[in-house]
Amino acid sequence: MYTAPAADQRQLETETIESDLVVVGGGMAGVCCAITAARLGLRVTLAQDRPILGGNASSEVRLWILGATAHMGNNNRWAREGGVLDEILVENSYRNPEGNPLIFDTVVLEKVAEEERIRLLLNTAVYEVTKESGDRIGAVTAFCSQNSTRYVLRAPLFVDASGDGIVGFMAGAAFRMGAEAESEFGEKMAPSREYGELLGHSLYFYSKDVGKPVIFTPPSFALQDITTIPRFRSFNAQEHGCRLWWIEYGGRLDTVHATETIKWELWKVVYGVWNYIKNSGEFPEAETLTLEWVGHIPGKRESRRFEGDYMLVQRDLIEQRLHADAVAHGGWALDLHPADGVFSEKPGCNQWHSRGVYQIPYRSLYSRNIPNLFLAGRIIGVSHVAFSSTRVQGTLAAAAQAVGVAAAHCTRLGLLPRDLVAPDRITAVQGELQRLGQFIPDVNVKDELDLAQAAQIRATSELRLAVLPADGPRLPLDQAWAQMLPVEPGRMPHLTFSATVLAPTALRVELRTSDRPSNYTPDVLLAEREIQLQAGEQVEIPLDFDVEIDAQRYVFVCFRRNPDVQLATSRQRVSGILTAAQKWNRAVSNFGQQTAPAGVDLGIENFEFWTPARRPDGLNLALTCRPPLTGFAAANVTNGLARPTSGPNGWVAAIDDPQPAITLAWETPQTIGSIELSFDTDFDHPMESVLFTHPERAMPFCVKTLRVCINGREAAVIENNYQTRRRITLDTPRTARTVTIELVETWGDAPAALLEVRCYR
Repeated sequence: MYTAPAADQRQLETETIESDLVVVGGGMAGVCCAITAARLGLRVTLAQDRPILGGNASSEVRLWILGATAHMGNNNRWAREGGVLDEILVENSYRNPEGNPLIFDTVVLEKVAEEERIRLLLNTAVYEVTKESGDRIGAVTAFCSQNSTRYVLRAPLFVDASGDGIVGFMAGAAFRMGAEAESEFGEKMAPSREYGELLGHSLYFYSKDVGKPVIFTPPSFALQDITTIPRFRSFNAQEHGCRLWWIEYGGRLDTVHATETIKWELWKVVYGVWNYIKNSGEFPEAETLTLEWVGHIPGKRESRRFEGDYMLVQRDLIEQRLHADAVAHGGWALDLHPADGVFSEKPGCNQWHSRGVYQIPYRSLYSRNIPNLFLAGRIIGVSHVAFSSTRVQGTLAAAAQAVGVAAAHCTRLGLLPRDLVAPDRITAVQGELQRLGQFIPDVNVKDELDLAQAAQIRATSELRLAVLPADGPRLPLDQAWAQMLPVEPGRMPHLTFSATVLAPTALRVELRTSDRPSNYTPDVLLAEREIQLQAGEQVEIPLDFDVEIDAQRYVFVCFRRNPDVQLATSRQRVSGILTAAQKWNRAVSNFGQQTAPAGVDLGIENFEFWTPARRPDGLNLALTCRPPLTGFAAANVTNGLARPTSGPNGWVAAIDDPQPAITLAWETPQTIGSIELSFDTDFDHPMESVLFTHPERAMPFCVKTLRVCINGREAAVIENNYQTRRRITLDTPRTARTVTIELVETWGDAPAALLEVRCYR
């Protein structure tokens, strides 16, 4: 028994933690930043004010993680974010293809718990900042409500990934809240005060069919008159979770200090909506449904945005401007919402897309006036309009990974965040990011430490794609479809296709490409043909385009809509090969094409959308190609681009190769301590973390089993691989003349593919 004598006052239990980096905020940005920094050797303290990690992606909010892939609803192909976020999403798809948010919690928690250099503090809210000379942050003070402990967290560098920017705010960092006027940055999409200057919060619910009638009695605070919601007729008994993202409120309030008020209004709406679904009589199918879950905290979209040395603006995104200090990418639409949210007469969102992905500069990821403060998450240095795109979790996680690498470089060199903008230093940051799997559009840094760069490379075979066999179902041309093909400079190969023709007709076929080789908006017409077809089965219909291709790029062989034609398809899947259709996608504002409103200059562009179908759909078209496509060479594994861009950027073995293997050989022996490999986990797949279900646990292009041999002797075997990146660390470094990677088995019927090989001492 312990008896405490009376006292005038007592002090909290206090622990001081010294580390190299303090990350405040455990959403996906904070998590990916902390893991990245820890893996690079930093001692990291990660403070999260909630009981679990993930922020808006956690089971407390249940928003799917999304970024540049945009539900496969825009023209950003192979755009899923790489690095730690990719590792988490791939792991979640393997363990949790049903999209259970509780399972996703465990995936994220496990990734952090496995990092010995991370000290994780859950339920720990920062409430005080201590400054040092030169306006630097010396420490932050936090309180954990669960163990009644006060923490003083000290470090040379701090990352504010808290969402509302609690550290930056208390430290005096320059910030903004609300929309900039059009005149400040020349942003045509700058909203009027009537539309509103802030995006609101959302709160979701889940329902469940229990197989017997369920009665629902609404709480007294539930919204009584559902007709006050202009879109109330859009509610139904089938949709729940973040598919109801438009249950939004608070854009006209202080989205920092009025959050509790906003939450209560959202609770009123949610319980009122459920009362309407259960008791209005309009949804008899809801009789056996119960309300399984309602969010306890709202998902925040926007509050403070902090000023970096560079403020990313609308034109950066739309024009895909290049930045010498680019460290990440984005690609979600410019997605503004009316401030009145669910109570607005206006559409729930106003989405406008760019033609492709855009760069995020490093200068937007640190405070312009607090010298040792990095910015991560939704508070990074962007305008309100640009924020409407950068705010999504996948994009912010990728940018935060760049912060983790930058923090490691600052620590190694004794520098502050701004110091890394120097050309040689930012190039080193970019190179390390690429090594860790980060995708930075139009950036490719040669890794001088990678021994594979000096190796001679040979393979048992290389795919020369001459035939996609007609072994799949017929595809009716009820909408236009295109086969995307990677071609090399020179004359466009001669193609043939096959079709079932229901009645004599003329089929229009176009050859298109993009205005820049790394884009996938087919807005440049290279040639067109009109082919006369007779009724019946038509085999190997010739298709010759008299066109010279200027550079390595993807072309689109576009078959225009014709209900009398059914194209032959192929079940053969190949890394870096896709079909796309000009079709509507209700997940985003995609109605087949983007057209600026008449009479209004919004500073956006007009173009068509050509998007793939999700597996198991989305088969390739049956084609022959003469000469064969040759963009799958073994040399690709050292070109630094571990995903398709203007070409497949990977080695793909011949389809009939029974034992595909690739060998790196050196004229003089090399000391090898580790080997890093990258596989094809289909970067076109968004891998939404919750609510969506996925048809496979592992991507069909990914190598499942592989063997690594050094000088002909087995050095490592990996089985049941489903991840993008694998690092093999040898027990002791070996002297090697050759390293051979044997690709024993893939998860699907696609030919074996390897996107990258790196070797280090």
